[in-house]
Amino acid sequence: MLLRPLLIPEHETPAVLSQTEIGFSQDMATHHEQALIMVQRLDSGVDPTVRQLAQQIADAQRMEIGTLLGWLRLANASPDSKHPMAWITSDSAGAHDHSMPTMAATNGTSMPGMATQTELDALAVARGKDAEVLFLQLMLRHHRGGVAMAKAADQLVASGPVKEAARGMIAAQSQEAGLMTIMLAQRNAQPLS
Repeated sequence: MLLRPLLIPEHETPAVLSQTEIGFSQDMATHHEQALIMVQRLDSGVDPTVRQLAQQIADAQRMEIGTLLGWLRLANASPDSKHPMAWITSDSAGAHDHSMPTMAATNGTSMPGMATQTELDALAVARGKDAEVLFLQLMLRHHRGGVAMAKAADQLVASGPVKEAARGMIAAQSQEAGLMTIMLAQRNAQPLS
């Protein structure tokens, strides 16, 4: 008779992040990276108030990307999601909860508020007031999408640093969205749908 060694189960280490937190962190990092691309494509000759707002957005989102990627490293998770927004559509994430924010991406992109490549290309060639208006329109839509994602994470995550970060994003991006709405009105322009 062959004797097998007795295997003593090891204590499982609790996960650093839940699947919802990992998915949110991956998707929000990607979402923020596009905001940085928009800032880079903005004409350097635009009104200084638009340029200052763009720089403020870039600085904040760069810091948040670092935090999100740091959490993903701690969780030994990929920085990129193979299935964007899956964290909100799975049954385990409360897909049947009708209080969840709408996550529809209306322009064929995978996440709400994301600009298409055509829109990013148009921003790169726009100059002066046209650049200001297009940047403000794209970034306003982008922030609204980011706020919707952060609100969903806030509802799905019970507690902890990811929930607190999502709440911080909601506050900061809502404030910036209000400012962009005023700046568009000052330029006799409307937000994108």
